[in-house]
Amino acid sequence: MDGRVAERLRGALGPLGFEVHALKVGWYNAVLQPAFHLPYPDDTLAFVVLSTPSMFDKALKPFVNKERLKIIKDPVDQCVSHHLSLLKEKFPDQKVDIIFDYEILPSRKPKFLAQTAAHVAGAAYYYQRKDVKLDPWGKKKIYGVCIHPKYGGWFAIRGLLLFPDIQVPFLEQSAPVDCVSTEEKRIELLEQFNFHWQDDRYRDIIEVKERYSEEQKAYFATPPAERFRLLGLTRAQRSTFH
Repeated sequence: MDGRVAERLRGALGPLGFEVHALKVGWYNAVLQPAFHLPYPDDTLAFVVLSTPSMFDKALKPFVNKERLKIIKDPVDQCVSHHLSLLKEKFPDQKVDIIFDYEILPSRKPKFLAQTAAHVAGAAYYYQRKDVKLDPWGKKKIYGVCIHPKYGGWFAIRGLLLFPDIQVPFLEQSAPVDCVSTEEKRIELLEQFNFHWQDDRYRDIIEVKERYSEEQKAYFATPPAERFRLLGLTRAQRSTFH
C-alpha cells in the first residue's frame, strides 16, 4: 500500500519540482520530546514534501500566472498549499491530513519540526551542534540545518502529508546521506548557516547538482512584502482581495 501511495504522490508532485519521502510517525516521535509528538499511532504512514530548485519554474510561476487575482498572501505558501490540497482528490478513499511548514500551534510552537521529519525520512541530513565533537561556539545559540545530497542547501521543506488510515508496521527506515562527513566541514556549515546565512555559502557546502536560478535567488532575497512586484503582481491586486 505505501508503495502505491508513494508512486501516486511522486506522479503528481514530481513534475512540479517536489520530492516526497516516506516515514512512520513513530520514527519522528521517537527522537522528540512529547510536546512535539504528532497525535497519531506510531505505524501511521506519512510523507515529508520538499521543494527542489525547479519548483520555482515548474509550479510557482504557472500558479502565479493562472491565479494572480487570488493571491493574497505569500505566493510560495499559497502555491504549495494549492498543490498539496489537490492531492486529496487523488485519494478519494483515504483520509489525508496536511501540515504546512509555516503552521504554528497556539503555543507558538511549529505544528511539526520540518528538519527532524526530513532527517528521519532519509530525505536530508539534519546537521546539529551535537554532530560536532569539538564545539567551538561556547555559549552561543547554534541552529541546525538540513543538507540534501543532491541539492545541498538549495531546497526547502514544505509540508507533511499524513495518512491516518494506513498503518505500515514493516516500512523500512532509510538513513539520510551524511554528505558533510568531516568535523571541519560540519563546523564550516554551521558557522556559515548561523552567522553568514544571507550570502548562501552554506547551501554550497557540498558540490550540488542543481541550485536556485539567479531569478529565484533574487526573489527569496527580497523582503516578503516586495516579492509581489518581482512576480508581476501589484499591491492593488493583492489588497483588493484581503
